[in-house]
Parts: sequence; C-alpha cells; structure tokens
Amino acid sequence: MTKLAIMGAMEEEIEPLLSHFENVNIVEYANNKFYEVNYNGLEIVIAYSKIGKVFASLTASTMIEKFSCDTLLFSGVAGGINPELKIGDLIIADKLCQHDLDITAFGHPNGYVPGGKVFVETNENLRNIAKKVANENNISVIEGTIATGDQFVHSVERKEFIQNTFNADALEMEGASVAVVCDALNIPFFILRAISDTADMDAGFDFDEFLKSSAKKSADYIVKIVDQLNK
Repeated sequence: MTKLAIMGAMEEEIEPLLSHFENVNIVEYANNKFYEVNYNGLEIVIAYSKIGKVFASLTASTMIEKFSCDTLLFSGVAGGINPELKIGDLIIADKLCQHDLDITAFGHPNGYVPGGKVFVETNENLRNIAKKVANENNISVIEGTIATGDQFVHSVERKEFIQNTFNADALEMEGASVAVVCDALNIPFFILRAISDTADMDAGFDFDEFLKSSAKKSADYIVKIVDQLNK
C-alpha cells in the first residue's frame, strides 16, 4: 500500500494541510518534526523542510529512507514569472531546474553538472490525476516549468534571465532539489505551487498575506488529490 509523503517548505505551507487531519502523531528526527496521520486507511507523513535546497533535500530523503514513503507530493507557494500568472493561480510542475547552479565557466549550460541534467520531470501519472481532480472540481491550474534556487528573487533582471534561460514559469527555493532526490531514488513525485507574488508586484504589497492565502489554496487542492489517490 502507498505510504504518502507531503512536504512544504514553511510552517505556513503545512498548517492548512494539517488542519484536514485528526489524531496526528509527531515524530522528532533530524532536527525536524514529522507528522504521521492515517487518512481513511492511507498512511501519510507530513513535514515542512525549512527553506532552501539543502533542507528540502534532507527532508525528502528522510521521508523516503526513514519513514518508507513511496510517493511524494509537495505543496507550497512560488513567485510567478510567466506574465499570465496572477496571485493565487496554481501551477503544476511538469519539470524543474536549478537556476542558480552555474558551472558555465567549464563549458556546461546553466543548471547542469556532469552526472546530472538540467531538467528533472515530475511523474506523469500524478500530474494526470491532479488535472482530473482540477477538472472535476472546476479548479484552474496550468502545467509549466518551475525554477529553483537558494535565493528569494526580487530583481526584475534576474527573473528575466531565468525566464529566458530556462523558459520558466515560476520560481521557488526547494522543488528541483526534491525532484533530484526523488528521481535518483525512483520515487514518483508531484510539485504544486500557488502563486504568492509576481514579477510586476509593487514594493508595498503584503507578502505574508498572500503567502497565507496561496498556501491554503495549494493545500486544499493537495487534499483533493490525496482523496483521489486513496480511491
């Protein structure tokens, strides 16, 4: 039977997830907390990794190796760089890349290191399930490329570079590292992000407000996907 991992990067991204479940068992391990639940017979482990690629890699690896999870879903928020994306819009990653991985000095393309690849694709079956759930619930969602890096990108110039180099639609700080871990360990995975900020935001916008509302939208959609996986 599937044992499901659900990750977010921040507490704000998993709080709305945990609100859907009862009788949560907390396991402390690797300087983190892992929340175990049984949801209609499906075993689920939920955790927030802390921000960034290293913590996300550690948490994903722990959920797979320590807790024996065999499928991983990521729920969280991202910055939109595709001009068609607005705050609250949902994006499913069809592939992910690391925009800050740069050994171009040695003749390699941005985002590539020997033994790796620029783009890691997500699981097609999980994407199809997510699209089926979206259609049945009248949820608007797009598929696109998500770029990951260990920086909160607020420079218009940097966003344009990432969009032009990787044809990316959204930016965040964990997804591609989770993708690398799952790809290496043959774990089907799915990355969902709700847009919390965009390239054309003015300086006075309230990020925390949009973080909370976008994280809830992402989490509610993830739970609907879990319901479908549990059928």
